[in-house]
Amino acid sequence: MSESIRFVDLIQSRIDGFFDARASILVSIADELSPVAAFSREFLSGGKRFRALFCFWGWQAVRTAGDEGDDESDSGAVTAGGALDAVVSVASALELFHAAALVHDDLIDNSDTRRGKPAAHKRFEHLHLSEGWGGSGATFGTGAATLLGDLLLILSDELFDEGLAQLVSAPARRATRAEFNRMRIDVTAGQYLDIFEEIGWSGRPDSEQLERAERVIVYKSAKYSIESPLLIGASLAGATVGQLESLRAFGLPLGIAYQLRDDLLGVFGDADVTGKPSGDDLREGKRTVLIALTRQAIPSGARAALDELLGDPELTPEQIRTMQLTIRESGAVDTVERMIADNVARAIDALDAAPLGAAAKGQLRELAIAVTRRSA
Repeated sequence: MSESIRFVDLIQSRIDGFFDARASILVSIADELSPVAAFSREFLSGGKRFRALFCFWGWQAVRTAGDEGDDESDSGAVTAGGALDAVVSVASALELFHAAALVHDDLIDNSDTRRGKPAAHKRFEHLHLSEGWGGSGATFGTGAATLLGDLLLILSDELFDEGLAQLVSAPARRATRAEFNRMRIDVTAGQYLDIFEEIGWSGRPDSEQLERAERVIVYKSAKYSIESPLLIGASLAGATVGQLESLRAFGLPLGIAYQLRDDLLGVFGDADVTGKPSGDDLREGKRTVLIALTRQAIPSGARAALDELLGDPELTPEQIRTMQLTIRESGAVDTVERMIADNVARAIDALDAAPLGAAAKGQLRELAIAVTRRSA
């Protein structure tokens, strides 16, 4: 994965350089905006960069399709300049968009931590407290974090356009922009469906719970996290319809597996590794596939008890452990693990048959394992 490591370094460098100029604009307006710039930098540093990597390897997979002797030592080499600069800018824009989504997601979910540190709204709340300002710290934190997320969205679009401007091909620019626009609609729709299920599930038949949870996975995460970045990268390289369809067939099931792993981590993950409290999804009342499968498998009395506890932000550690035991003993965890394995197998089968560069396909296989066997 040496090429991936080098590409991630290029992403961080591009983000840093881009944000240096924008931070200077903020500070030139007023010193009071310094915390906005500082918090933005923190949210744009580090992370797994999975979306950027899928964008890059989607581009490489199309660019190297049909190459004779396709291997990582030549066609996959990462060297700055040329078309790669456009890919770096576009992939960096995806990371800015993701940072904005995390800020807004923590607000929506009332989640106080992100990557083991205070979420953006809590940072602004703590700033309010430390400065001794008037009014409500919580209200200030919510408002300031909302604006921070909005700013990151604006900057994401600006950086995306900078990347498109580096492309020679007008059709590639239009196709890439169309994929980016659709991604933003899909993830917003998925986020709305996610919060709707937390309050609207009781008015729907139990028989629909699993299907509705799967719909949330597709639109909130699977398309946004893997399928869309792949298609955006491929579009940059001028992908054919057949190549795009092959990447969809790989990306969607892999994205589903990715989110199913995330759902398991949201209930059973180690807080020291995930950066989120153990059982956080239970406190937030997430109506995930894991929960839908659990509810199908347990008696009505246990189901009612689970429903009563799910979504209570004041759940005690003992209640969390009891709910975790119920979920595990229902067999839902084993079922989700099988679903992950089945979706990864579908994705790999689609990739093997795809008309794409061999070395890039090898890198995508490695990424498929990385995103679905992770512990954070």
